[in-house]
Amino acid sequence: MATLLEVSNLHAAYGPTRVLHGIDFVLEDGSITALLGANGAGKTTTLRALCAMVQTSGEIRFGGARIDGRATEDIVRLGIAHVPDGRGTFVNLSTEENLRLGAYVRKDKRAVEQDFERIYAYFPRLKERRHQQAGTLSGGEQQMLAVSRALMLRPRLLLLDEPSFGLAPLLVREIFDIMRAINQSEKVSILLVEQNAAMALDLADRAYLIETGRVVLSGSADEIKQNDAVRRSYLGY
Repeated sequence: MATLLEVSNLHAAYGPTRVLHGIDFVLEDGSITALLGANGAGKTTTLRALCAMVQTSGEIRFGGARIDGRATEDIVRLGIAHVPDGRGTFVNLSTEENLRLGAYVRKDKRAVEQDFERIYAYFPRLKERRHQQAGTLSGGEQQMLAVSRALMLRPRLLLLDEPSFGLAPLLVREIFDIMRAINQSEKVSILLVEQNAAMALDLADRAYLIETGRVVLSGSADEIKQNDAVRRSYLGY
């Protein structure tokens, strides 16, 4: 399997506050990779660093080409879609208007129109609410909308930040099942930040554990599940 994303010696900071201290990781094309760690470990900052949303140094390669130093919009055009924590829904716009914004960099307008039905096939509830103001959707529906808006980009890589936050377990399972289907059927690679380590490891092929801005453990998802420290601290057994 070819490498899609390669991160080397990545540092990131908010002003004088350093958060990432030289992390390294790779993501294989077509895979799902999870970033695990406690609150404040640097997981969200890692996703933001990939999108040039924070001060960074180090090397980021996407599809073999360096993207560190490029503008956020250029990175989006390359096919990296970010679903931030807090969902980032445009609450005053309708569901369908939110989806249309997700495709704003695409030139293939006919294909964009066809993609609405593709998205609605994954998330039928959004089709029922396509004319509804996004701010009136439930939390779960807003999370579905945030993921769907990112998929309208037709990304090669989807960055997902805490998709389960604040949602009922049954709804979380539904969203994770859809993520697996999208990965398998459309070969969209996924980099997942998730506090629910058990669910993340069930979904992922590979995982990295971040502590205080450094990668302290990496391996296949099955290997990480068997690590005693991970089991005690993140899996609860």
